[in-house]
Amino acid sequence: MKTISRTAFTAVFTAALSFPLLVAAQAPAQAASDAGPKPALKVQLVPAQTQQGTVTVAANGNLAAWQEVSVGAEVGGLRLVRVEAQVGDRVKKGQLLAQFATETLEAELAAARAALQEATVAAQEAQRQAARLQAVAGTDAVSAQQVEQGQTAAAAAQARQAVLQAQVRGGELRLSYARLIAPDDGVIVSREAVPGSLTAPGQELFRLIRQGRLEWRAEVPATELAALKPGQSVRVTPAGGPSLEGRVRIVAPKVDPQTRNALVYVDLPQPGTARAGMFARGEFQIDQRSMLTLPQTAVLLRNGFAYVFKVDKEQRARQTKVELGRRQGDAVEIRSGLQAGDAVVAQGVGFLAEGDRVQVVPVGKTAK
Repeated sequence: MKTISRTAFTAVFTAALSFPLLVAAQAPAQAASDAGPKPALKVQLVPAQTQQGTVTVAANGNLAAWQEVSVGAEVGGLRLVRVEAQVGDRVKKGQLLAQFATETLEAELAAARAALQEATVAAQEAQRQAARLQAVAGTDAVSAQQVEQGQTAAAAAQARQAVLQAQVRGGELRLSYARLIAPDDGVIVSREAVPGSLTAPGQELFRLIRQGRLEWRAEVPATELAALKPGQSVRVTPAGGPSLEGRVRIVAPKVDPQTRNALVYVDLPQPGTARAGMFARGEFQIDQRSMLTLPQTAVLLRNGFAYVFKVDKEQRARQTKVELGRRQGDAVEIRSGLQAGDAVVAQGVGFLAEGDRVQVVPVGKTAK
């Protein structure tokens, strides 16, 4: 009985000592609860504004040559003796690019001209003989058969002369091919011509970008094609280079069934430092109209929808669904859900939820 009494006394004494400590520990928590919830976030407000904006369509694509021209050998078996153009050179129409050896062609042309001269003399003699026979036709001096034979010989001689005249023209043409000239103004982008080499007919020796013109081949979603028309202004920005001004030339009539995009060809009259093959981004300028806009930082994208947060009189965030339009730089068009002048949380909307208490900070102060 004595041991039990001491144990009971110890338990009662320990409980008596613990009670004030428990009460003291609960006091700060109770005080914090009585003070009420703290603001979830300090925010700044921005009003929805109506402004004149340019409606644009953004796209990506590659720069390419407007037209490429292949310049090759017209005659085979000739030795290349001189090359006058290099990659990167700007050339003019008719400018000499390369020169072939002409000795063989000149000899062939000389032989053809000599044969033509001989045939011309023979044709003239045959024509005079036919004329003499015709003059005495119908008399006992010549028969009708002899007259016909004279006319036939004259016709054959004239035909032979015509054949040799064609051969001479062909020889002159082949000799002109020994001078490889630029078919148009342009920029040389590749060169296969090597001095001393023998060429085959049709072998490509140079390739040039016609007139030095480039174009941007933009891949545009099919949903945007109806707004694009030839002549519209385009701002194209090549990777690592300054922006360029362009004009829509052609909207392709076919849409890729895999990507659902279509090519739009944009002329770049002044390509500057841009090069064919570069990647570029661009914006098609569609129209000018007034639109309601907000900074993109004020819009929350959640579950496939767009929201903004207004602040009510009780300083609580109220989520409002909006419909977005086109983006213009750092701003986004609001098509529905707000009116001009409606104030919404300017940034940090990803940390807010419906009903959160906020503290509005005047513009110009840092919201922390």
